[in-house]
Amino acid sequence: MGRFDRAESGHGSENEPKDKGHAKKDTEEEEEEEDTMMSVERVFESKVVPSWRQQLTVRAFVVSFMLSVLFSFIVMKLNLTTGIIPSLNVSAGLLGFFFVKTWTKVFEKTGMLQVPFTRQENTVIQTCVVASSGITFSGGFGSYLLGMSGRIASQSESNPGANDYKDPSLGWIIGFLFIVSFVGLLSVVPLRKIMIIDFELTYPSGTATAHLINSFHTPGGAKLAKKQVTTLGKFFSFSFFWAFFQWFYTAAEDCGFVNFPSLGLTAYENKFYFDFSATYVGVGMICPYIINISLLLGGILSWGLMWPLIEKREGDWYAKPDPGDMHGIQGYKVFISIAMILGDGFYNFCKVFSRTLVGLFHQVRERSSLPEVGSVSTTRSPLLSFDDQRRMSLFLKDQIPTSFAVGGYIVVAIIAMVSLPQIFPQLKWYHIAVIYLAAPVLAFCNAYGCGLTDSSLVSTYGKLAIFVIGAWAGASHGGVLAGLAACGVMMNIVSTASDLTQDFKTGYLTLASPRSMFVSQVIGTAMGCVVAPSVFWLFYKAFKDLGLKNSQYPAPYASIYRSMAILGVEGFSSLPKHCLTLCYGFFAAAIVINAIRDLVPKKYSRLIPLPMAMAIPFYLGSYFAIDMCVGSLILFVWEQIDKTKADAFGPAVASGLICGDGIWTLPSSMLALVGVKPPICMKFLSRSELTTS
Repeated sequence: MGRFDRAESGHGSENEPKDKGHAKKDTEEEEEEEDTMMSVERVFESKVVPSWRQQLTVRAFVVSFMLSVLFSFIVMKLNLTTGIIPSLNVSAGLLGFFFVKTWTKVFEKTGMLQVPFTRQENTVIQTCVVASSGITFSGGFGSYLLGMSGRIASQSESNPGANDYKDPSLGWIIGFLFIVSFVGLLSVVPLRKIMIIDFELTYPSGTATAHLINSFHTPGGAKLAKKQVTTLGKFFSFSFFWAFFQWFYTAAEDCGFVNFPSLGLTAYENKFYFDFSATYVGVGMICPYIINISLLLGGILSWGLMWPLIEKREGDWYAKPDPGDMHGIQGYKVFISIAMILGDGFYNFCKVFSRTLVGLFHQVRERSSLPEVGSVSTTRSPLLSFDDQRRMSLFLKDQIPTSFAVGGYIVVAIIAMVSLPQIFPQLKWYHIAVIYLAAPVLAFCNAYGCGLTDSSLVSTYGKLAIFVIGAWAGASHGGVLAGLAACGVMMNIVSTASDLTQDFKTGYLTLASPRSMFVSQVIGTAMGCVVAPSVFWLFYKAFKDLGLKNSQYPAPYASIYRSMAILGVEGFSSLPKHCLTLCYGFFAAAIVINAIRDLVPKKYSRLIPLPMAMAIPFYLGSYFAIDMCVGSLILFVWEQIDKTKADAFGPAVASGLICGDGIWTLPSSMLALVGVKPPICMKFLSRSELTTS
């Protein structure tokens, strides 16, 4: 909510009352009534805000753990298929509300309920779940960490050296994540007052989540939330049983509905088909229309136009048809997509960083000096609304000592410099020292930019670390592996820092204590450091072809990140003919397209595709883009019929489709581990193949 400006009362001079004192009183009463109507905290004024310790309940963390496992499977599946991960904050808040509300109702009927369910506890659950599932992304299971493996190395290089790859192991992955995942939390704790109160950064995602949780706990909002949960449950069940049904027909390679040539066999060979994935239909309903259209355009440009033309140059531009390494057409697919990703990342980095500098300049200019982090002012300005006064008072009440954050950061940095070289001998202690010296500045920039634009540049900072540390280490000293490991260190620091600042904003708007936010983030991060590697290990052991190009889980970003590391260490010598020229062109095109998007009016910019989204199908194909466009079409038709219901229940339907299909991966992985195979193969063949057979 925050500060708002009241409109003038509209009493013109010709109608001005003679009794000005009475008029002033009427105006004040009107303003007070308007303030009450617009105030969120007036609704909750009669409810006591629990202390930060009371907000951290056992039931909150039990529910958080259950949801963390569910969301880790969902994010892991998305990581290992396309790498497109929608925001799951709404699902976390909604499911957290449902489970705890069910819990409290059961205990209320038995007379054993002692602590009512509050919005602060709901915020703790959402924070904990998002922190845990966030490790599934920043842990690099579909990018840098899997890119270290020999399985990916053998696809990218004909003969990788023993010093250039490290196969996954559950033990060292958990240890690595525990070492690098907490320091980002400590880096932004001293800045929480500056970011949330002094700079008044909006953090759109954190603000939206807070409004959602506040609405759940008002009388009308609770009724709507129950209906949303019922809808989510119906589509969760449908999605789960649909995935179970499809499993029966996947007994061999290229079998099942997932390989249905819905647009014809020729289109299927060029990755154009609908694969009946409930997950990506749901993701398409959550993602903005322009992202889904951009994905489809990228697939048409690459698999429909570019790759068929380049394949005709076999023997001229490259010697082998597609050997799977970077010397054939695979090189064009990987490095052109990398060029677009880097161009998009470079433009957005410059854009967000410049806005950060401009914003900081204006903030500092308005004040003679930056406010002290530890200062607590209890003075209530008459310009502040009732909401802001109450939120600011409680936000500044529970201080997190700056000495604790700074001291903890130094201790964790020393532990990392000693222990990380034991896991990755290619990564030296001085490499880690440089990363930890630069990380607070980059974490602040990312958190500040995220507050302004809602854009997190986590992967951009990770790629920067790949090139800098990889080139510093050198090819002969395991620079590829050093760069990927450095990427992991940087991504975890910057990601957790921006996530915590978002959560501080959510807590500020729901009156959740900063201490409870910090503790729940720490506990959620600890959960993620164990749950995410365990889920990944289940996938890795159950699916022996995980990471391979044409497998069920191709993990496209693993090959892309490894190729970036090779490029940073060895240069452009391994690229096929004319590949570098095409890369330059697509790098520049990504910058130009983004610039046009920012320069033209919004009514036109929303029709211009996103280069980052266009780049993903260059490697994978368009099958998932078609799924997501189907999701967009469903939502669009629904909005035309009944926009109110679509807005209220669309996210619940999408979450149900994603969650049901995502949780099926747990039993399917277990079945694969114990050697149980589906009984039927449903396969589609051309008439010519049937004739010859």
